Amino acid sequence: MISLSEYLVLGALLFVISVAGIFINRKNLLILLMCIELMLLAVNINFVAFSHFLGDVTGQVFVFFVLTVAAAEAAIGLAILIVLFRSRRSINVDDLDTLKG
Repeated sequence: MISLSEYLVLGALLFVISVAGIFINRKNLLILLMCIELMLLAVNINFVAFSHFLGDVTGQVFVFFVLTVAAAEAAIGLAILIVLFRSRRSINVDDLDTLKG
């Protein structure tokens, strides 16, 4: 049987990979969105692991809410990405300075 610490190490490893992806690649907006989604999934692994080992379903129910918000965030993020690509012909973050005052 897999122990709680192994689940937590996996969640921490995925979280560190996503944070490293955000800090290493700050140019491509699509990769930034994927790193944010990976970060949310790493947190969800921890919720499910704690829920399973504590014998409570509250963490698993909370994961459904987090996944719902993540799906909405991905849909809105991709819609914004498509609009920006159509207007700028690039998804480079450095090229997106139209909101500068």
